[in-house]
Amino acid sequence: MPSSLICALLAVFLAVVAAPAQVALPNAKPVPPVQALPQPYEQVSFQRNGVEGARLHFGPGLNRPFVFPLLGPSGRSVTRMGHPHDPVSHSHHNSIWVSHNDVNGWSFWADRGTNQGRIIGQRLEKLEDGETTATAIIYNHWLDKQGRVVLEERRRVSWETLPGGESLLVLDLRFEAKGTPVTFGKTPFGLVGVRLAKTIGIHDGGGTIRNSEGNVDEQGDNGCFWKRARWCDYSGPILPGKNEGATLLDHPANPNHPTFFHVRSDGWMGAAFTHDAPRVVAPGQPLQLRYAIYAHAGVPTVAALQQRWASFAQTPLPDLSGKKK
Repeated sequence: MPSSLICALLAVFLAVVAAPAQVALPNAKPVPPVQALPQPYEQVSFQRNGVEGARLHFGPGLNRPFVFPLLGPSGRSVTRMGHPHDPVSHSHHNSIWVSHNDVNGWSFWADRGTNQGRIIGQRLEKLEDGETTATAIIYNHWLDKQGRVVLEERRRVSWETLPGGESLLVLDLRFEAKGTPVTFGKTPFGLVGVRLAKTIGIHDGGGTIRNSEGNVDEQGDNGCFWKRARWCDYSGPILPGKNEGATLLDHPANPNHPTFFHVRSDGWMGAAFTHDAPRVVAPGQPLQLRYAIYAHAGVPTVAALQQRWASFAQTPLPDLSGKKK
């Protein structure tokens, strides 16, 4: 027998002998592929098989909770923190965030000002794992400058994995007024904002904006700026020769659907909940809203984006009352 074969057989024998004995676990349960894992400093990491795809930040030291990063199929985030050319006055552009410029006269939009409020995460209430989706529920207080509660909010953040490394981040928001009515004032700033990666923007990367109504880019009669739509998409370069983007989807259950979109060539877009008129949240009559951000590969066709919205539109609103079943 050749010496090389003897050595190979001996190596196999030693490996078998040296292998530790294994104990079977007959009652072992399947490990969920998609998990929401709590992290230090009030963060939740959404992961698929141990690889992060998105991260929720909700600590008390922040001016508002936000999601960063939201990774596209390339492994790079399709969003960023802050304006690429104006990081100071646009420091409130926190990747994917929820805020509003006028809630009973208080601004939760900017990071500075005499009437500035803050959205403070009070607690992480629930985490859920699954085959394709993981979820975190946080409870927030919208506080005025004196620290008084203006509005109570329960927020459900879900990260759903899709084929090809794409994903869908769903934001479910439930607002409650305690004691007195709360008014979301008329403004194009709020409720959901998305700051795209620098290279996806039109100005910096040569990207493009499109919406469900056939409008393209920002300005002009056929532009997307301050136009109603079911969805608005921003796509552009993410790596040399590779495009990705994000689509902001408005759910038909929202009271102002189809919403106005505040979208600009410098790389940001927002769903303007009160662009047309103020809206009041009365005590005992909670307001619930649903939006989603679709992180996708390439520059999808309008038909493909419409199909993505149609699937989202069929999803029911979750129970965010906080009552134990």
